[in-house]
Amino acid sequence: MRGIVALGSNGEAPLLDDTESDRVIEAARDVVPRDRVLIAGTGRESTRAAISASRRAADLGADAVLVRTPSYFKQRMTPEAFVTHYIAIADAVPIPVLLYNYPAVTGLTLTTDTVARLSEHPNVLGIKETTTDAAQIGAYIEAARGQQFDLLAGSAPALYAALCLGASGAILAAACIVPRACVALFEAFRRGAYDEARDLQERINPLARAVTSSFGVAGLKVALDLTGYVGRKPRPPLRSAPQEATAAIQQTLVLLQEFL
Repeated sequence: MRGIVALGSNGEAPLLDDTESDRVIEAARDVVPRDRVLIAGTGRESTRAAISASRRAADLGADAVLVRTPSYFKQRMTPEAFVTHYIAIADAVPIPVLLYNYPAVTGLTLTTDTVARLSEHPNVLGIKETTTDAAQIGAYIEAARGQQFDLLAGSAPALYAALCLGASGAILAAACIVPRACVALFEAFRRGAYDEARDLQERINPLARAVTSSFGVAGLKVALDLTGYVGRKPRPPLRSAPQEATAAIQQTLVLLQEFL
């Protein structure tokens, strides 16, 4: 199924307060068609706050919640702590829960055993895995084999490889800019047009890197402005992209002109 993620990392979710977050979900639900899935990011540092945010998201019409790993007390975030955290959320929330593993931001990685245990919970739908580590992606998929559990690639440069390993789909920053190109890659792979899918992967990669590892959220906002969407400035303490970002991102968009 196709849909929208509100309050993901590129939506600057950690920089919004609860009132703002709820308004984003409400606004998104007003415009996202009912035949499209709306996933809301509801990760919080405490289990209690994550449950509260997830329940509010459900009340506001979200179809599922995306819950990043808490990370402030890194040394105490053991596999057992994560299992307890996510099971409490999955038990308390009336809509499906997606795990969100993003070690580049949190400094933590869910273990394969943790994912295996959580995949057994009937209300844990899957995981967004935001790395390019094919071995880890494959290990997560293997760990959850036999369960109703989907792995969604969270890094555009890893999309083709993740699909080869058994990923069900993706949640990508690049899809904010060139959603049709990302969908075309996915559909080409599904129908067995692997050369076409690999070609699209190579063409998406420069843009994907520009709006993530190179220029971050600020770069994504530049790309949105360049393609007719609304990007504007990121919220402090994030800073606007440097001047050279515009030319660099424009160059990556040339490779995907027919999808703009």
